[in-house]
Amino acid sequence: MKDFKLIAKTLAGLEDVLAREIKNIGGKNVRRGNRAVYYEGDLELIYKSNYQLRTALRVLKEIEYFQFKNVDQFYLKSKNIDWSKYLSIEENFRIDSVVINSNDFRNSMFASLKVKDAIADYFREKTGKRPDVNTDEPDIIINVHIFENSCTLSIDSSGESLHKRGYRIKQGEAPLNEVLAAGMIMLAGWYGNSDFMDPMCGSGTLPIEAAMIAHNIPAAKLRKEFAFQKWHDFDTLLWDKVIEPTPRREFRHTIYASDISSGNLLNAQTNARRALVFNKIKFQKADFKDLQIDFRNGTIITNPPYGERLIEANLDGLYQMIGERLKHQYTGNDAWILSAAADSMKFVGLKPNTKIELMNGALKCKFNQYQIFDGKMEKK
Repeated sequence: MKDFKLIAKTLAGLEDVLAREIKNIGGKNVRRGNRAVYYEGDLELIYKSNYQLRTALRVLKEIEYFQFKNVDQFYLKSKNIDWSKYLSIEENFRIDSVVINSNDFRNSMFASLKVKDAIADYFREKTGKRPDVNTDEPDIIINVHIFENSCTLSIDSSGESLHKRGYRIKQGEAPLNEVLAAGMIMLAGWYGNSDFMDPMCGSGTLPIEAAMIAHNIPAAKLRKEFAFQKWHDFDTLLWDKVIEPTPRREFRHTIYASDISSGNLLNAQTNARRALVFNKIKFQKADFKDLQIDFRNGTIITNPPYGERLIEANLDGLYQMIGERLKHQYTGNDAWILSAAADSMKFVGLKPNTKIELMNGALKCKFNQYQIFDGKMEKK
């Protein structure tokens, strides 16, 4: 089976985790990029990438790479591609563009317009007709990436972003992106090898992703459709082979999820049922300052409020409480906190062993690790 050049997009800070995932499913010539990983693989690997990768946002299949001197040359090189391999006049398409440091293209809309014109003119010259553009539910999605005077044209194999797993029915005010949550868990080195806890679980993304990792449930098991299912070369038998039930990994530990809000907890439980992991998670309504769980040699990962809905004094106090609870109630564990509230993070009062920069939406965050030793270990 033919190998293609592939690009998996991800969030800043998760590139190394994604590269490891891609190697694990058989990706070849894996190279780390900026918010992307470049690799090679066949059609089966494209299907696997969409179905199994937890930290990929979308998977692109490269169809052409070229350099250009000006807009006219860009248009001609785009028009010279054999678009009939990917699209017919009965089908419709959408173009997504990214433009970085280009003197010729001031914005992504102009780049999309030029590729659209090239495709339309290609088909008009061949058939006298042209395929339609459909921005909402296209048959084919074409990705244009321009950096300075070079362009990569790709076909999007995913469609909707892969963070849309299909289990989120209910969400709170600031839900954590599923790809970010899975990436945080994997950055922490947790693969089901110990107990796991999120004491401020919100709509449950972290414990649900943890349960899926622990039990080896494919990331996109609940997804109804992918863009590659509309491709000319879609292989139903090969896809059926990829989605054959995977053996569930045995998990001998416990995942705990709690939240101060009964509404949040209800949302988390609803989402966990949809993800088929409700019975894998122990839910509890509790304020973290009152939470009493016998928890040792485990991993705690949480994403507390950043301050959008709390005045600063309360926020500092919240982070101080988190630090106190970790220090006095949850010694002997590995704790990780994701937050954009840099000043308030200081009130945790513990020295981080590791600091990782991540993006939660448009917010720059620190993902800090704290190894919570007991008093004797601290003295040592």
